Amino acid sequence: MNSNAPDRANFSYLFTISIIASLGGLMFGFDIAIISGTVPFIKDYFGLTELQLGWGVSSLLVGCIVGAMFAGNLADHYGRKRMLIITALFFAVSCAATGLATDFTFFYSMRIFGGLAVGSASALSPMYISEVSPSKYRGRMVVLYQMSIVVGILISYIVNYLLHDIGENNWRWMFASGTVPSVIFFALLFIVPKSPRWLYKEGYTDEAYNILQRVGGSINANYEIAEIKESLKQAHARFRELFQPGLRRVMIVGIVLAIFVQMTGINTIIDYAPKVLKDVGLEVGDALYYNIGIGIINFLFTWVAVLMIDRAGRRKLYIIGSAGMMVAMILLSIAFSLENVSGFLILILMFLFLSFFASCIGPVFWTLMSEIFPNKARGTAMSIAVLTNWVFNWLVVFLFPWMMGTHGGTFTYGFLAVMGFILLVFAVRYVPETKGKTLEEIEMLWKPKKP
Repeated sequence: MNSNAPDRANFSYLFTISIIASLGGLMFGFDIAIISGTVPFIKDYFGLTELQLGWGVSSLLVGCIVGAMFAGNLADHYGRKRMLIITALFFAVSCAATGLATDFTFFYSMRIFGGLAVGSASALSPMYISEVSPSKYRGRMVVLYQMSIVVGILISYIVNYLLHDIGENNWRWMFASGTVPSVIFFALLFIVPKSPRWLYKEGYTDEAYNILQRVGGSINANYEIAEIKESLKQAHARFRELFQPGLRRVMIVGIVLAIFVQMTGINTIIDYAPKVLKDVGLEVGDALYYNIGIGIINFLFTWVAVLMIDRAGRRKLYIIGSAGMMVAMILLSIAFSLENVSGFLILILMFLFLSFFASCIGPVFWTLMSEIFPNKARGTAMSIAVLTNWVFNWLVVFLFPWMMGTHGGTFTYGFLAVMGFILLVFAVRYVPETKGKTLEEIEMLWKPKKP
């Protein structure tokens, strides 16, 4: 294969293994969103206060924090593929066990256990995809992971609506239904190769070369191997080195982006849209039905990112998305200040927010996280960024019901609009353009400039 770019056979293989790895994103989306349809039912079943409800919904994210904390280091030691297989098993067990919960303690314990899988997948799946993909296609391949997240969210919304009126055990079946895609994910992982960058680092150079050749052709494989070899001449970064000159700047960028992708409010919509719509006057069944519309908007606009991320570039999309989300939150804040606010107006403004998040911020965030960190520190550095993401995800999801109940929608959405403004300023000043660059070329962006 003497082409610089993958031929059709190469691309088909790359696309297949990327789709399989991205199923971790599908389970991620399913697990974080399935709770939205169960909220009205578990609140009554367990007799929860607003803060207890916030804990029940956000408990998954505590597990995500722990999973993200250790996933990178474990993947560096045992390999991306092996850890993804274990993650798939965790998904299956947690979905089944949550549906069997008879008391609130067991319920949130199983949500935490499921969160271990979600947090791990959020680091492992995009990391794996970025490490097998040639630079020309890496953006689109990693966006498959974000696409899988939104597909998982959409599936969960459809499941919630279809099962909401089957009886008192409806919420149990909502959770348990996630066992099916978990088992499929587990089985398919056995046919994907190991990460070529991990293999090379571990000394399996021939196997690494063969995988790179199969996904990108001989010229691409030779180039990638030379780049990997050069980047790995440096010693593996220890934790304390991540915030020293040379790595500090990229770590700060990764952490700040991880904070504000959550603080701008995406999961106030993903997890609580039916509750918010119900609180402004819609029936539970109608709220769950319109929630499917949120999933569809999320899905459709993610395709914009698939088409544009390797054309427009990461930085431009991040700036546009930040500005659009800020405007949507300002309008939501104003809407809640009106007397007798319309549920349909709130729904349309949620659609507006999601259109900017799905087409710009969500896909670009995970793409940047998978590619901006240097080879010698990628596993550990990405774990820190993803850990930060989950900490602030938990904070927002835990406090949102209390903030809405105590301060109202005008204050709550106004606060989220301010977060959007801060993200916009940061994106303009500090988000780099990584379009079309190899992982090793991106690494050079962070090198201190010589005087």
